[in-house]
Amino acid sequence: MLAKIKSLIPISIFRRLQPVYHFLTGYLAALYYRFPSRQLLIIGVTGTTGKTSSVYFLSRLLSANGYKSGYTSTAQFNDGDREWLNDKKMTMPGRFFLQRTLRRMVNNGCKAAVVETTSQGIEQFRHRFINYDLLIFTNLYPEHIDAHGSFENYKRAKGKLFAHLSRCGSKYLDDDNKVVSSPSGLRQTELLKVKKTIIVNGDDDQAPYFLSFPAERKCVYTLKPDLAVAHLTDDSGQEIQPQPEFFRYEPLFSEASGSDFQFNGKRFHLSILGSYHVFNAVAALTAASALNIDAEQSASALANIKSLAGKMERIEAGQNFQVLIDYAFEPKALEALYQNLDFIPHRRLIHILGSAGGGRDQARRPILGRMAGEKADIVIVTDEDPYDDNPWDIINQVAAGAEKAGKVSESNLYKVLDRREAMRLAFRLAGADDLVLITGKGAEQYICGPKGSQTPWDDRIVAREELAHH
Repeated sequence: MLAKIKSLIPISIFRRLQPVYHFLTGYLAALYYRFPSRQLLIIGVTGTTGKTSSVYFLSRLLSANGYKSGYTSTAQFNDGDREWLNDKKMTMPGRFFLQRTLRRMVNNGCKAAVVETTSQGIEQFRHRFINYDLLIFTNLYPEHIDAHGSFENYKRAKGKLFAHLSRCGSKYLDDDNKVVSSPSGLRQTELLKVKKTIIVNGDDDQAPYFLSFPAERKCVYTLKPDLAVAHLTDDSGQEIQPQPEFFRYEPLFSEASGSDFQFNGKRFHLSILGSYHVFNAVAALTAASALNIDAEQSASALANIKSLAGKMERIEAGQNFQVLIDYAFEPKALEALYQNLDFIPHRRLIHILGSAGGGRDQARRPILGRMAGEKADIVIVTDEDPYDDNPWDIINQVAAGAEKAGKVSESNLYKVLDRREAMRLAFRLAGADDLVLITGKGAEQYICGPKGSQTPWDDRIVAREELAHH
């Protein structure tokens, strides 16, 4: 109904009315589903990268420690009873879907929900009428600049979520970690009040900004041993209040079988490939510590996680070379991914990539191409999510970066419009012990084209299909 009404309003008028539209839609969705976030412990996770993994890790930590939980993320949804891939082509889904999912979590007996919260979702008031309790900030660097206009606007959009926290109502937990209203005759002090908490990556340059927002409790996780004795100040030079609690961690080693690290003096192990997952696990552990979750249970829960959908996911179909699929689509994430390929013995690297779609941060297209050209032995540039852009324009701009890195067209650089054909070519070129890396979509379920069209797609399924015929 709302979509129909929206379609009847002239575009020029709708643009002026957008803030009101988004706000009212958020309110109506929460009202229709009876404000489900008031009955759940709500943890929001935001930042440029690491959100999805942090959400998944934290959900597993909560569920292993008596907090049955659900979550919404870029990769997957979980309503407490079932888990399914994100088929919405958006990290933070629409307000009615989000509120409905929270209501299902309540109905399914969940005590907590972890919500991946994006800057664009915040600008569209998707965070409003969600009663958050803890917020996690992972990191911030230039991304979505085309959508926000500048890095400062991008940062301020994230900041609106932290400003929102102070407007969220208080909640209390009973002895079973369930959110309750204070019963008649029972004093609130007899229940456990959930402190509104901000959790921040202290090693990020923007940490003081996010710590400057009001909260009852502030926590900082950091690699830096001296940060715990420093007096953190906000942008105006005022000392951060209340004084943050510090949680120190240290990566120990990483290899193909996983990573070991220390957190608050205790050793933890992750059984999944990717040393950068340590930083996301630490974010989840800091939140778990703020909720007084047992460290031994947390260690066991983390060690039992064997894979993440579309995150350095191996595709095995009996081939004599390796195939790895990952969501990385921007330079810093790709750089971290490349560093972890050193843990995987391989002969040549064949990289299939696009550039995160049309209309988005166009400046990164040649950068991604150059990075692939420098790292990979063979580069195949293909379609990803062109939206309303000409896909060949995107492909050519990425390929130009690879050419500047020394790649030669039709020799070790190929431009293939059809993504399936790109995989077919890569598998044909691959020899024994080579590594085929496919980035940009991970576990996404659609390729987005012009005028809102969506073509069903899953890199992992297509790769298995093509390997079966290889």
